[in-house]
Amino acid sequence: MAVQFRDYYETLGVSKSATADEIKSAFRKLARKHHPDVAKDKKAAEEKFKQINEAYEVLSDPIKRQKYDQLGADWNQPGGGFQPPPGWGRQQAGGGTPFGGGNGGVEFEFGGTGFSDFFEAFFGGGRAQSGFGRGGFAGREATAERGSDVEADIMVTLEEALHGSKRTVSLRRSSSSKVESYTVRIPRGVHEGQRIRLAGQGEAGARGGKSGDLFLRVRMARHPDFTVEGSDLVHELELDLWQAVLGTELEVPTLEGKARMKIPPGTPQGQRFRLRARGLPNSSGSRGDLYVVIELCVPKKLTDRERELWTHLAEFHGS
Repeated sequence: MAVQFRDYYETLGVSKSATADEIKSAFRKLARKHHPDVAKDKKAAEEKFKQINEAYEVLSDPIKRQKYDQLGADWNQPGGGFQPPPGWGRQQAGGGTPFGGGNGGVEFEFGGTGFSDFFEAFFGGGRAQSGFGRGGFAGREATAERGSDVEADIMVTLEEALHGSKRTVSLRRSSSSKVESYTVRIPRGVHEGQRIRLAGQGEAGARGGKSGDLFLRVRMARHPDFTVEGSDLVHELELDLWQAVLGTELEVPTLEGKARMKIPPGTPQGQRFRLRARGLPNSSGSRGDLYVVIELCVPKKLTDRERELWTHLAEFHGS
């Protein structure tokens, strides 16, 4: 099945030689600009935000980025779709087969998951999980075979994990032109790697066997302001040196808006401050915390006046 190639470097506006820090910086800048909560055109912003997230999902992971870069000269294929080099899909972690098409299985196309067909084919799920044996009751269905389960990835935002949501996910099997739509409930407190089950929506059984299930594996969308540690959120707060030395009061982002926070004088690099119950819900129903980590900004360029002041300060301390 041909899929449309995605140029992730172009999506983030970076070169193929970009460093991890450059990729991270580009993602944060674009994600803040196109986050649906702040954009005027929310529908267009939501689509752009998904594209940015997908690109960062691949390029921020050294293993995924290496696999992506291995495509090399095969990136732009004629004929209206991208065809991977022979055996490329088998090189992926976990041995996944694009769209569940291995060993004569049914291929699947997904919509509404937040990921493109390109991502699903080479970096995501979208594959049949084989290995289910034959079975039956007292030999009555000795030849019946249960259909394979199918797994795909679904991108879930932190806001959805906080409040829960409902999403419409579509599925098309290669053996049919019919597009099947399902309403999927994203539970409050969902976490990375959790699987949402749609019973009986996987590969059809053979010789009267039951159909397999469809599992949507949760991948948390990257956020420009937070990283996730279990149920806790972490925000890196950049401070100028004089703010850390003298102390200050400023606003920090949370999933529910801004919060005021005091920075005491003499705050060192790496200091962590905890805002209780500002994280994500956990299995017990309570919420994790938000940790604010201090990142000190050292000026790289100084004016003559600034250099003079820093020099006086150094002399005052006997340096």
